[in-house]
This record gives sequence, structure tokens and C-alpha cells, in this order.
Amino acid sequence: MGKRHRRTRESGSVRKLPSGKWQARVHHADGTRTPLGTFTTKREADRALTLAGSDQLRGQWIDPRRGQRTFEEYSKLWLEQRPLRPRTTELYEYLLRLHICPRLGGFELAELTSIIVRQWFSELSGGTIGPSTVAKCYRLLRTILTTAVEDELITRNPCVIKGAGVERSAERPVASVEQVRALADASDPRYRALILVATYTTLRLGELSALTRRRVDLVSGTISVVDSASEVGGQRIIGEPKTAAGRRTVTVPAAILPELVEHMARYAGEGPDGLIFCGPMGAPLRRANWNERWRATTKKVGLEHLRFHDLRHTGNTLAASTGASTKELMSRMGHASPRAALLYQHATSEREAAIARSLSALIEARTAESTSGNVRSATGVAQLTT
Repeated sequence: MGKRHRRTRESGSVRKLPSGKWQARVHHADGTRTPLGTFTTKREADRALTLAGSDQLRGQWIDPRRGQRTFEEYSKLWLEQRPLRPRTTELYEYLLRLHICPRLGGFELAELTSIIVRQWFSELSGGTIGPSTVAKCYRLLRTILTTAVEDELITRNPCVIKGAGVERSAERPVASVEQVRALADASDPRYRALILVATYTTLRLGELSALTRRRVDLVSGTISVVDSASEVGGQRIIGEPKTAAGRRTVTVPAAILPELVEHMARYAGEGPDGLIFCGPMGAPLRRANWNERWRATTKKVGLEHLRFHDLRHTGNTLAASTGASTKELMSRMGHASPRAALLYQHATSEREAAIARSLSALIEARTAESTSGNVRSATGVAQLTT
């Protein structure tokens, strides 16, 4: 053990700097030296050198020189090497450019510490961007640095803030069946079926705008979801759904199937590849144009707070209220994880409990009335027999 200790000491050194602080350095066979950092006391510097030597003996030491590329350089390489969907790439580039790299991009990977990350997170949280965006930024930073650990560029991930990557979005509104019908009635007839189908099949806008005749079976009343449209830099891209679970077949409720049949006869594109939902001239439905139409429709019926995506939330809530199982909800929603389905079921169970409480109050009130009436009747009888 003593010999190993001497070898470790011989492979490194500790020196006092003009500033009064202490620096630990690892020596390499080629004569170069790698600083392990500066420390307030000699004991701290000795400890850092000892730990480095111990890691070397176990084959777990990572040369700090490997982490000398900046975070901005590494994040660009990370993005290039990831098979991401176009919109996901666009989102990550946006988050890095605006919220991560301006503060952390200039640091070398090995320089990033939990203190630096925590300060960045605090500044971001106290700024003008929403908590959902802050959580996305933190998750992206943590993911990139996890890859840096796997690449053996740094020894550990400095992202250690518990719960920082969890999005706590405000609860979105749920429309009633009557409100959905009002929205459909107030819309342009060309988009009436779009609103109804979006709600009661819970398809996303990208899935609806990519839907073609060949994917709709009016006999069985089903829609096969195999494509999704997205827009990146103004360019429309057709690709597969995000996950394998996104490829699914959804049954259209019989109550709105006639609406879809009529819509296809009047407004859908021609041929097997004709778009089901499109613009007046048969052009694809673009997100920006549709959002403008949607806002105008919600304003007519006083539901300006409702987003189009809330129709999916509404449909999922209604589906959960029918008693659908977690697996059934996952299949209909196109989710690979049960998390979202369980949330809808939880909301339904809370509503069930509320209904039970209301019934209990009703029973108690009626029982009290009945008991009071019996008491009055008994009193009357007693008076008559006296």
C-alpha cells in the first residue's frame, strides 16, 4: 500500500500560488501537468490529489483535459449526433440559444459545477420566462451533461437540483359537451367536423392535418393514425408519430360519425391521398392560419381562454369518465407511458368522490326531513288520542 501511495504522490504535486491558494496537479508521462483546481488550504489540495490517485488505481479517473471543450461546442455536437424529430431539434436549438448558452456556453465542461448550475437555474427561475420553459431548459442541460459523463469527458453530472426538471403547468380547462357543440356551430362549416373529431377522438392537430382518405374507414368508423404533420422554419414536414404508441387506430363515436361522413363528401381532398381537413383551396392546414380561425371561433362563444389542444384534454377526460382502463386510455391517447392516463383517471376518481359526497348530503337531508315528518305525525296522533 505504501508503494502505491508513493507512486500516486510521484504522479502529482501540490504547490502554493502567489494568491495564497493551493493548486493540485497531476503529472503525465509526456511531461505535461493537469491542474485539478485551486484550493483554500493545502489539506484540501492534498485530498484532491489523493482522490485522483485513487481513481487512477481503480481505472475511474478522467483526465480533466478531456472536458476542456466548452459547453456550447459540445451541445452543438450533441445535437448533430441525435436522431431527433425536426420540431424537437428546433425547440432544443431555441432553448440553448436563448436560455442556456448565453450563461453557460462559455464554460468548459470540466468547469461546470453544481454551484454554477444552481445559480443559473435560480436566475432563470426569477426571470420573465414561464416555469414550464425553465423546467425544459434544465432537463435539456441535464441530458446533455449526462451524455458528457457517458463520453467520459466529466466525472459527474453537476445537475443535482431535485425536481428542477418537473413541469408544473397550470391545469388546463375542460369544455363541456354543450360548449364543444357551440364551438362547432360557431365555426366555418368547413371546420365543424374538425372540432368534433379533435374532441372525441383526441387526435392532435398534427395528426388531423396529416390525415388522408386512405386512413379513414367509414364502414367500421375508425381512423388509423400513422402520420403527423409538423412545421419547422415555415416548412411542412410529414413524419411518423413521436412514439410507436402514437401509431394507433381510434374509433369515431357513432354520434359524430355522420358529421365526418358529410364533411368528407363536401370538403375533403380527392383520391386516397386527399387530405381530410384542409383549407378552402385544398391546401394543407397550417398551424398559424388555423390558430387565427380558432381564436375567432372561441371569441364568438365567449371561450377565449380555450386552446385547440384543450379539446384533446376534454376528450381524454370524458373518455376516463366512462370507466376506461389505464391501458385503454393509453391506447386511445397514443401514449407509451401510463402517466397521463393515470392523471385523467385520478381526476375522474376525484369527481366520483365528489358525486358520492353530494349523494350522501342528499340522503342525509331527505332522511332528516322524513324523520322530522314522522315526529310531527306522531305528535299529532298523540294529541288526538289524549
